[in-house]
Amino acid sequence: MFTTRPELAGTHGMVASTHWLASAAGMAVLEDDGNAFDAAVAAGLVLQVVEPHLNGPGGELPALFATADDPRPRALAAQGPAPAGATVAHYRDELGLDLVPGTGLLATTVPGAWDGWLLLLRDHGTKTLREVLKYAIGYARGGYPIVERISSTIDTVREMFREHWQTSANLWLTDGAAPAPGSILRNPALADTWERLLTEAEAAGADREAQIDAARRAWSQGFVAEAVDKFARIPHRDNSGRDHAGVITGQDMAEFEAGYETPLTIDLPGGWTLAKFGIWSQGPALAQQLRLLEGFADRIGYVDGIADADTVHLSVEAAKLAFADREAWYGDSADAGVLTDLVSREYAAERRELIGDRASMDLRPGAPGGRQPVMSAHIAENRGVDGAKDPSGVGIGEPTVSPTGEARGDTVHIDVVDRWGNMVSATPSGGWLQSSPAIPELGFCLGSRAQMFWLDEGLPNSLAPGKRPRITLSPSLALRGGVPTLAFGTPGGDQQDQWQLCFWLAHVHGGLNLQEAIDSPAWHTGAFPGSFYPRAWEPGRVVAESRLGADTLAELQRRGHDVLDAGPWALGRLSAVSRDPETGLLRAAANARGAQGYAAGR
Repeated sequence: MFTTRPELAGTHGMVASTHWLASAAGMAVLEDDGNAFDAAVAAGLVLQVVEPHLNGPGGELPALFATADDPRPRALAAQGPAPAGATVAHYRDELGLDLVPGTGLLATTVPGAWDGWLLLLRDHGTKTLREVLKYAIGYARGGYPIVERISSTIDTVREMFREHWQTSANLWLTDGAAPAPGSILRNPALADTWERLLTEAEAAGADREAQIDAARRAWSQGFVAEAVDKFARIPHRDNSGRDHAGVITGQDMAEFEAGYETPLTIDLPGGWTLAKFGIWSQGPALAQQLRLLEGFADRIGYVDGIADADTVHLSVEAAKLAFADREAWYGDSADAGVLTDLVSREYAAERRELIGDRASMDLRPGAPGGRQPVMSAHIAENRGVDGAKDPSGVGIGEPTVSPTGEARGDTVHIDVVDRWGNMVSATPSGGWLQSSPAIPELGFCLGSRAQMFWLDEGLPNSLAPGKRPRITLSPSLALRGGVPTLAFGTPGGDQQDQWQLCFWLAHVHGGLNLQEAIDSPAWHTGAFPGSFYPRAWEPGRVVAESRLGADTLAELQRRGHDVLDAGPWALGRLSAVSRDPETGLLRAAANARGAQGYAAGR
């Protein structure tokens, strides 16, 4: 069947990411005898430069990985928590907010990406920090050609920059306008920040691990933390329409360190095991969807690499149930035992009875283990239904930004596998150029992930100091026969675990190879509350690529779905790598939509 580019195969190493320059940097490290962890760090830092509208140094990093010596999947948790001053009382009662703003300094969580990348490099890499950081510094200092999406994002928020965020205007605008696609963009302030971190790290001595730890301290306890503390005290406009100072402090940064967790794993038919982040993240939603669809295995069908109407209908209805549970049960303050119940086959069998032949218009969280769901007032009162539309009109789908800066689904992704069997799946995000005003001496801005918290008390995802927001970031790692076999993921916010479901069904059930599965037409539903400000949703909405076929779209309409034709190539930015446990053959593929993602390998 037709594919946009070949599935790569080789024996040395594979890198797949959302930007060709990052994939090339990662491959350069593999060619220099680095391992998958060295390559992932180099690629991840390059993405902070070349996709600044999708992630940045002030963002966060969840990654799943397995080493050649230990097949058990591990989770690198580098999502910073809410600062000590981020309380419901301050935001709701003192400032009069009903939602955490989607932009500005109040939406900031503690930056985690730098510490996370360096922890991974220290513990599992082989290269020095300078060896993996030199690629990102080179692009920040010397420049890189910008893609259309960067230009259009900057153009969308240029008035906000000029009127309220002058430091961002100075960094991102050229003569008051967005730089043109294909022009060279530089960020010397960011290059200077990284060089200073390297200088302080290398002053610690010749030991690789000691240098990396020194660079971590220089960030969290040194000049970076000092600059963040000072800048956050200055009120800036956010999309509440008012100016607010932030609550993050240098002390918040000093107290944060990235760490490792044991991920959620579920067994699936065919000898597969899927690893995802736990209940504080969106990750279990993919596990829940697959559990629900186990009971419909005989109805999952593909014709010439394209899902049929029944497959789309069943997966959409499964997604509605899983994401309703996300709203009721997921969060860093969740009941400790609820996750086991949510992904059990018994619970899935109970919930599966709710899936009929007609589209549901209701948000229906379940009662795992007999617990009764409690929802945010924003959901319970249907404030987000068909309301608070994105004023830019761009709505649901690939990464979008409104004129006031709020973003939906802005993220990057990296997958790496090496000849030894090390495997990494990472979905860095946050600190987008449109998140908050740029800190001029650092060359980057802080993130806006706190917008995912609720300002109702007592919920699993309520705003509270020291708690992590229930992120949408959701890398995936899969084992077969207990051996790490497949790493995959995508940007896309609320759509991440829906587009990954499309990929899984096409690859595992449809028998398509990695590139065929990525190219296969995708779909998702918007029939549950969005994770990003203004937290809207559209009951019954299904967004689908037209390549599913006119008959399939018409059949979905007949079943009661509100179908939006997104065009032939619009949904998903997936990438994937795999390793055959028996032969050691490595494979890779990347998304062609948007003309940015690429895989590299040999």
